[in-house]
Amino acid sequence: MAKYLILIYEDEASWANAGPEDYERAMKEHTAFGENNRDVLRGGEALHPGSMGTSVRKDASGDFVVTDGAFFETKEGLGGYYLIEVDDLDQAIAVAKQVPAPYGGVEVRPVMVFS
Repeated sequence: MAKYLILIYEDEASWANAGPEDYERAMKEHTAFGENNRDVLRGGEALHPGSMGTSVRKDASGDFVVTDGAFFETKEGLGGYYLIEVDDLDQAIAVAKQVPAPYGGVEVRPVMVFS
């Protein structure tokens, strides 16, 4: 079995303008996703918008620079993730196709195993 992270990227501005019915529908869809895939799910969470993040980077002198916000300014931000455990990439993609992401899409990335 292999672990994969399904990263959910969506247009944060669309969610900022969404109404209560959009949030309710998303919660129902994610709940259904979780129920339908409970055998392979190992975790997952929603994330606050990138503007709520704090970036920590080393500058050229080796000092740390701490700034508000995400590392990158993009149209789509990382909004959440699911950790799954399946046999292979094909199964991971099949699960990823079920993830609700009305304002964007998802990325499937294998989890590195160190032994």
